[in-house]
Amino acid sequence: MKAAVIVFPGSNCDRDLAEGFRKAGLDVQMVWHKDTALPSGIDIVGIPGGFSFGDYLRCGAIAANSPICHEVKAHAERGGYAIGICNGFQVLTETKILPGALLRNANLKYICRTVGLDVAESQSVFTQGYEVGETIRIPIAHHDGNYTADAATLDALEAEDRVAFRYTDNPNGSDRDIAGILSSNRRVLGMMPHPERACDPAQGNEDGARLFAHLTAALAEA
Repeated sequence: MKAAVIVFPGSNCDRDLAEGFRKAGLDVQMVWHKDTALPSGIDIVGIPGGFSFGDYLRCGAIAANSPICHEVKAHAERGGYAIGICNGFQVLTETKILPGALLRNANLKYICRTVGLDVAESQSVFTQGYEVGETIRIPIAHHDGNYTADAATLDALEAEDRVAFRYTDNPNGSDRDIAGILSSNRRVLGMMPHPERACDPAQGNEDGARLFAHLTAALAEA
């Protein structure tokens, strides 16, 4: 099984995400933002964290208009699997693959620490390794992680069970404590916390490893 990790100027978590995929048994190919096609046979696309294009304009706005992101959007529209983490979540909202927007943190400060997440659903390929109501510990590192959407969108996300994770102690002001959401077909996950930084004992936490391990198992079954 194969994963593609998209790389933009300013990405700084691309190797971390690639390692998370590799530890779970996926073959990983790095894909430059100027490429015009995804590698053949890709099972999942990963959009990593970082500061793509220096976060000019809006975080993720320039990256969302790169050649490869047109292909990522087509991949998602075909029903392909994708995950966007931190800046990757911002890119997914800028491409309109996922609804809402990521605004400046409510306290206007960069936050870098491990936070608690409540698992809000466990039926997607990304969350099936957890139990609903379980609390896991995952690092965050962002300045623009305040998830915001209109009331109708938030109501729809909740009614359709598309909120994947919620903060236990909302660090950034996100609407309804939302830390991660799913697409309508449940095959795309966007989340601000970094599960790839919680995959090894050396990192002091392995709560993120289950996401990648069960994702790989689900892809193998599919």
